[in-house]
Amino acid sequence: MEQYGKILLFAMPVFLLLVLLEKWYGWYKGKDTVPNMDMIASLSSGVTNVTKDVLGLSVAVLGYEWLVNKIAIYHFQSTGIIILIAFIVLDFAGYWVHRIDHKINFFWNSHIIHHSSEEFNLACALRQSVSTFVRLFAFLLIPAALLGVPSNVIATVAPIHLFAQFWYHTQHINRMGFLENILVTPSHHRVHHAINKEYIDKNYSQIFIFWDKLFGTFQEELPEVKPVYGITRPVRTWNPIKINFQHMWLMIQDAWHAKNIKDKLRIWFMPTGWRPADVAAIYSVYKIENVYSFEKYNTKSAALLNVWIWIQMIMLLLLVSYLFGNIAKIGSPQMLLYGVFIFIYVYAYSELMDGSQNAIIWEIVTAVTGIGFIVYSGDWFGATKLFPWINAFLITYFIISAVVTGWLVYSINKETSPLSIPV
Repeated sequence: MEQYGKILLFAMPVFLLLVLLEKWYGWYKGKDTVPNMDMIASLSSGVTNVTKDVLGLSVAVLGYEWLVNKIAIYHFQSTGIIILIAFIVLDFAGYWVHRIDHKINFFWNSHIIHHSSEEFNLACALRQSVSTFVRLFAFLLIPAALLGVPSNVIATVAPIHLFAQFWYHTQHINRMGFLENILVTPSHHRVHHAINKEYIDKNYSQIFIFWDKLFGTFQEELPEVKPVYGITRPVRTWNPIKINFQHMWLMIQDAWHAKNIKDKLRIWFMPTGWRPADVAAIYSVYKIENVYSFEKYNTKSAALLNVWIWIQMIMLLLLVSYLFGNIAKIGSPQMLLYGVFIFIYVYAYSELMDGSQNAIIWEIVTAVTGIGFIVYSGDWFGATKLFPWINAFLITYFIISAVVTGWLVYSINKETSPLSIPV
């Protein structure tokens, strides 16, 4: 956990810089593919995901280390070969986990966040799940275990494999020649994120595109079919925490309402989107029927709101950076409390992005929680040793944040200045 946190201290600024660079490039070329609210929602999702991972809030039913100790039949001596095997096996496993996520109702919940953006840009690559607490697919790493790839190599290569999937989430790179036959490219992944009938549920590969070609799920991008992005049952919110559990909540409700016991049980393992017929007839859910004729989700986004949300985003990144850089010093259970605060903080300003009147309630909860930590312990998780002024600064910020949020909620509700100013 601590090592991954330190890696993220370097990775997060790089990702943010690349997202902002894509924003600038799109503006410069007259094709902005990174709307402000969509970008903040994606960055916020990325922060919640890595916070959960750094805190270790997931367990594997079948651990890879146990697997390799039990079934290894050979041990390569070459470090280079071991790393190559690890990378290829992770990519093979990634293809099948990805495909399962798309095909089975229960597992779609952990992946829906990644497809929830109705845009396609580098920022949406950061939309990753916080709803996966149990990892079930270690058996897909059996080829690596048989060849004796050590667990520490898998743990080292896995973040590299994940980060290598970032770059191809863009509309600004066209076909890439011979690389189209080997690697997953932006063109391939645009197809994967599209909901056009020609494209949906295609191109599951993560690094090497040949898995799709081998297993019959490949589809090239067609010049005459422009990709339309998102999901067919749109989430209609910027709140990444809501998105992470939206599909699960629908399944729970459907299972509760279903009259047939069989339907109550099988809904979890049926194809993605399946609902019992009797439930669907009574409790309808909006679904996009014509992908070329629907209104993208948008909320009132004026000058002051945009500025304030960016201030909140910057503060979030600073708070998370302190956690990742000092997780060993903070220790347990304090680091878990810190994580809870991060989630409340994100939830609060995401509600404001949605224009919800509940935003002020959540902002007050954020302020009370943050100030409560400081008052109770006399410190912000040990930060006063580095920044003697931090307590006063944070208390002041939390109070100002509640006041500003209250004003913005009032302005949204009344549809008056400053939110009526277009940007």
